[in-house]
Amino acid sequence: MSKWAKKNKSPSLKPYIRSMSVDEAALPKDTRENNSGDAPYSGDGLADDDDSDGLAEPAWKIAAAVARRAQNTPTEPEATEYQPEYPFNIPAVSKLGCLEFAPDVTFFIGENGAGKSTLLEAAALAFGFPKEGGSFNHMYEGADTVSALHESITLKKGLGKPLDGFFLRAESFYNFATYIGDYHEQSHGESFLSLLNDRFRGDGLYLLDEPEAALSPTRQLAALVRINELVKNNSQFVIATHSPILLAYPGAKIIQFNQFGWQQVEYEQTEHFEVTRYFLNNYQRQIDRLLLDND
Repeated sequence: MSKWAKKNKSPSLKPYIRSMSVDEAALPKDTRENNSGDAPYSGDGLADDDDSDGLAEPAWKIAAAVARRAQNTPTEPEATEYQPEYPFNIPAVSKLGCLEFAPDVTFFIGENGAGKSTLLEAAALAFGFPKEGGSFNHMYEGADTVSALHESITLKKGLGKPLDGFFLRAESFYNFATYIGDYHEQSHGESFLSLLNDRFRGDGLYLLDEPEAALSPTRQLAALVRINELVKNNSQFVIATHSPILLAYPGAKIIQFNQFGWQQVEYEQTEHFEVTRYFLNNYQRQIDRLLLDND
């Protein structure tokens, strides 16, 4: 434990954020009564199939359900049909309900465009982080490209206030590094690990958007070790990721966003685990199918 952490060590008061919900008044009228459209709404955010047993469905079953329902969904709405504006047209937002965070590590996963980064950004801004990313003490101006969702969500905070914190936006990390001035002699991955090791001090709230983008598989393992050290030092993480390595953090809460809203899943039920394992165990066959069969 660092000298800073020992000096500032406090009783465990995390989670610093307990839950997040979208203010009902901000939602489109047709989503207020039934957050899942034409299907019954389940408590975990996933529309129930007739054969649902209330448990988290495997990734392949969710994909199959999406495909089935897509066949009955018009590809283009009628001109007279009301279409909510961004970001309330994203199911992860309009069907959010009340999403509770784990006291240590919560992962947001889903396809590109599923809304995980949008919700992470909204949580960060609602908590008080700068819109360009960074810590509570390092705020700098940049292009105003954030959505207004943070103005329409309610964060239920814990009893404790974090002594440290950081909001990582992958697309603006270069600007933060420029502002700090310490990291430009390092690679992207090295600079992020330096940030993780040197500036994340513990007793903190850390919201990270796809941190694996800068990291090799080996460095992702190193990041897991550092995350665990910080969790033990009274820290809370919320991470949007595509990394099957980071997702393996023991006991993490994994929230999967999809067409129906969201549901909590176990690690081995994630598409990230299933697809990666299947590909590595059958990589030559998969390469033949993907590439050679199309020649």
